[in-house]
Amino acid sequence: MSWDRNVVIKNKEELQRMREAGYVNALALQTVRDMVRPGVTTIELDAAAEEVIRRHGGKPIFKGYPGPYPFPATLCTSVNQELVHGIPARRKLVEGDIISIDCGTLLGGFVGDSAITVGVGEISPTAQKLLAVTEQSLYEGIDKMRVGNRTGDVSYAIQKYVEEHGFFVTHEYTGHGVGREMHEGPQVPNYGTPGRGIELRPGMTVALEPMVLVGTAKTRVTSDQWTVVSADGSLTAHFEHTVAVTENEPEILTALAEHA
Repeated sequence: MSWDRNVVIKNKEELQRMREAGYVNALALQTVRDMVRPGVTTIELDAAAEEVIRRHGGKPIFKGYPGPYPFPATLCTSVNQELVHGIPARRKLVEGDIISIDCGTLLGGFVGDSAITVGVGEISPTAQKLLAVTEQSLYEGIDKMRVGNRTGDVSYAIQKYVEEHGFFVTHEYTGHGVGREMHEGPQVPNYGTPGRGIELRPGMTVALEPMVLVGTAKTRVTSDQWTVVSADGSLTAHFEHTVAVTENEPEILTALAEHA
């Protein structure tokens, strides 16, 4: 699938609305991050995120999202070998787990989309390295979100950083433009070739989301028809920010610190 024909340039007013949606999304993720501990269930995290979003006048954009059947929750909660699209349930987190928490908020007609991966209590050295590398690869990609660069420059920066540290990026799921819709153009994979792809212009807004695996780039979808797991059962991690291309530095639209 490609959304590259649907690149929507945002004006100043639209970018401000995206900041507001991104801020609420960041608040929801921060609330959930603070709840992560052994014994908490993923459905409890989901309820807390939805409460924050609705209290601020937003709508959970994932809930009801079309697929094999409408996605049933506010969050995607993906634990350990689950890469993305995990469905919240009564599963209790245990010491040593890592959990990817992906959240999307519709507010004022625009979407904020971001994700974090969090350790539950004390985690293994491999898990610690995986989280650090995945998060930093996101910032390597963000740094390339500059006027005149191309999507391939962003993709390559993510891939290069991850592979230099001995991990793998998925080739099956990608970052994407975001705005009035959760999925717009351009499509931004986590692998690519410098100098290739769509040229970045001011007002473009993209959800960059490195999805990184310890043992393989291959994935499969479980019997719930949503949850994506590593093919070999190895650990995975996922970080995401919605980012705007500007005339100057890239602007993260889904970080609490960015809200004025």
